[in-house]
Amino acid sequence: MAAEIEFSFAAISVSARRHIRVFQMHQFLDRFAMGLTVAVVALALNDRGMDLFQISLLFGIYSFTTMALELPFGGLADSIGRKPVFLTAVVASLISLALFLSSSDFYVLALSFAFIGFGRALRSGTLDAWFVETFKASAPDVDVQPALAKAQWAGALGLATGAVLGGRLADVIGPGAEYFGRSAYDVPYAASFAVMLCVFLFTMLAIVEKPRPKTQGALRQGFANVPAVIKDAGLLALKHPVLSILLASLAFFLMATNPVEVIWPTHAKPMLDPEYANTVIGIVTALYFFSIALGASLSSYISRIFKRRHAITLAACFVGLACVQIALAVQGEIVSFVAVFTLFSLLLGVSETPASSILHRCVEDGQRSTMLSLRSLIQQMGAALGLILAGAVAEMYATPMAWVGGAGFLFIAAILALRLAKLTVQTDC
Repeated sequence: MAAEIEFSFAAISVSARRHIRVFQMHQFLDRFAMGLTVAVVALALNDRGMDLFQISLLFGIYSFTTMALELPFGGLADSIGRKPVFLTAVVASLISLALFLSSSDFYVLALSFAFIGFGRALRSGTLDAWFVETFKASAPDVDVQPALAKAQWAGALGLATGAVLGGRLADVIGPGAEYFGRSAYDVPYAASFAVMLCVFLFTMLAIVEKPRPKTQGALRQGFANVPAVIKDAGLLALKHPVLSILLASLAFFLMATNPVEVIWPTHAKPMLDPEYANTVIGIVTALYFFSIALGASLSSYISRIFKRRHAITLAACFVGLACVQIALAVQGEIVSFVAVFTLFSLLLGVSETPASSILHRCVEDGQRSTMLSLRSLIQQMGAALGLILAGAVAEMYATPMAWVGGAGFLFIAAILALRLAKLTVQTDC
């Protein structure tokens, strides 16, 4: 195989440069549409009369739907094309937004969240694959990673910009919507619907993909393969104690941290002046995304402190997150809450790389996709169970109690990671 050429934006062909710009714009628009609602979704549900347990159930429905459909849809884009699958995902997002705007009934909202999960399962990696394949065709042997990083940065910027604007729209235009009998949070949702329509049109016009030969029964085959994929992945994990313990620790990690990520706006909003509360929530949401990205970029430096022993790094991250999560639960003033929440987000970003490094080091190329699928399933399951448990505790007692209790799962994850450290030394994995 020829060595890859170092990426240089100025040196690549005009078609390759245009390809990067198109994908950057696409990623910005798509994430911008999502960002408009991501900061206010828990607040919007609360405003529609949902309690914390119901909010957690709705996010659990999203997680379980994604989990159930991600595997069968995994090969669909390879069979019928990336563009039609992504367009279907956008339609699912539009249906979800329309359902959300149309009702305050729990069951209608549950259907809305199921459509979000359906769209997420379809979206997963779809256009990323199209981007890489088309880039390699227009810039042979050029390192694609920097080009992907440019697109990912555009997506992160869109998500953060949308989060800030979504909160601001609820504060500035929301009172006018309330005058007409609508919720203030309907404004960012309506804006998201409009931008998502633009995403659909932009995808139709700007994303060019050669038609693929139709594979009959691709979706049916995808569902038929699920039991075999889960069985193969489960057997692989059982035969490999390192993978079993890693996946268990990640499940406990998500059980603890996902409830914080979902319901923190409902906890923070009472600390703020109602006149600008949603704007601040949007800004903090943007800070959360950037902090995770910064944490991920710092991960390699932190790993050196622990002499690149990834399991030890992971254990330290989990202990740090547990302590920070407890500290976050006792904050009653917005400045200190934001400071602690930023540290929490940084540690979330740091934890991603050590876990991935262990997994990829312990599986061979032929097993990689199977294990990544199993990891996704277990993490989604952990996140959903954690949300339902935390929602019940938060509704019966208080949100801080749910977070403090959830920190116990992080200590369990840390103990498992320390056990992992011993095994990785013994197995050289």
